Amino acid sequence: MKKLCLLLTLWAAPVAAQDVSIPFTKYELSNGLTLIVHEDHSVPMAAVNVWYHVGSGYEEPGRTGFAHLFEHIMFEGSANVPEGDFDNLLEAAGGVNNGSTNSDRTNYYEIIPSNAVKLALWLEADRMGGLLETMTDSKLDLQRAVVKNERRQSYENRPYGIFFASVDSLLYPTGHPYSWSTIGSMDDLSAASREDVSEFFRRYYSPNNAVVAVAGDVDAEEVRATAERFFGWIPSGPVITPPDIPIPPIPETRYVTLEDRVTLPQVNLIWRTTPAFSEDAAALNALAQILASGKNSRLYKRLIYDEQVAQNLYAYNDARLLSGDFYVQVTGRESVDLEILDRAVREEIAKLAAEPPTAEELQRVKSGIQTGLVGSLESVAGKANQLNAYYYYTGDPDFSQEELARYQALTPADIQRAARTYLTNENSVVVSVVPMGQLELATNEEVAR
Repeated sequence: MKKLCLLLTLWAAPVAAQDVSIPFTKYELSNGLTLIVHEDHSVPMAAVNVWYHVGSGYEEPGRTGFAHLFEHIMFEGSANVPEGDFDNLLEAAGGVNNGSTNSDRTNYYEIIPSNAVKLALWLEADRMGGLLETMTDSKLDLQRAVVKNERRQSYENRPYGIFFASVDSLLYPTGHPYSWSTIGSMDDLSAASREDVSEFFRRYYSPNNAVVAVAGDVDAEEVRATAERFFGWIPSGPVITPPDIPIPPIPETRYVTLEDRVTLPQVNLIWRTTPAFSEDAAALNALAQILASGKNSRLYKRLIYDEQVAQNLYAYNDARLLSGDFYVQVTGRESVDLEILDRAVREEIAKLAAEPPTAEELQRVKSGIQTGLVGSLESVAGKANQLNAYYYYTGDPDFSQEELARYQALTPADIQRAARTYLTNENSVVVSVVPMGQLELATNEEVAR
């Protein structure tokens, strides 16, 4: 508790300059594998974090969901690791592991005692170079069924899941890499053959399309030698060029209504913004928090505290490799007309566009964001992941200091400009999710069934 209080006090100073850099050593193996190592000898722990530069945004129409499917298959055994032993070996060494997939990348990581780093690197190398040796139709069918069940749990049978199942195709034109969900469609998953998914793996899961970040109680040169030993034999794959597509505009403001098995109505307003780590990203993130983060935010005070028409709300700027989208989601009280919530959100944005936030208001938000950034770098796992993220999106694994400086430099005028540029009088997609049979609560009459 004392440490947390000290940290919050530290960030309360509006011009405090802090060193949040992550010193690193970067190597490139002859097969193209990039290795980034950060030494942190504070505790005898380490993290191995692998990013494959492939996510659902690298897929093609009719072949969606493959990146996420491999997030599951990668744990089901490889050339020298029988099915189940990936987890068993790490757990026996005192480690944990997991993975995740989004539109831009697939991530696998291990958090282990530092004396188990070689084990983690060997396991990662074995599935990079030897996964297809153990691929069978039955293994594919089993994981396909697991992913389909996950889709049912996350979309079909989840309150407001219909919104998440629909929003990508509403925001992006047909064929755009962001126009389908990361989990893919049921039809594409059903149609995928073993050769289809094997070809996807051969194309994208190669050393020259991967970055291994290791952070913790390690010696950089020893890690390099270990990586050479375990990964060096794996041949390079095809050269992968990230998608390069102009940011598509939202051509017109569109209202869509979806019915769901829920009791409270919800409205989602979405505007197009800019890619991750763009010059305006910091201002947009701060704007989202001024609107909807915490009880002192403008929408919370108006809709939940004063008018008492909303149950909960949040806002965030979803910035990715190719584009960005600014979300405001408000769940209303029972039977509340969503037009009231829609209008209130737009009015609060208009106020920020007309008059910037106070310096005190902005500093409160900046302090929270900066505290979160520092917090993400307090563990070796957080450092390893940030090294990978910064490298992927900016080309600089140690972008943390520059990111912090961007937030520290924000002015009220920057927030006002962001509201004017991206949200005021700009086209948006507005999605109402209403209880079954209560279409009259939606913001307009257009209905998508």
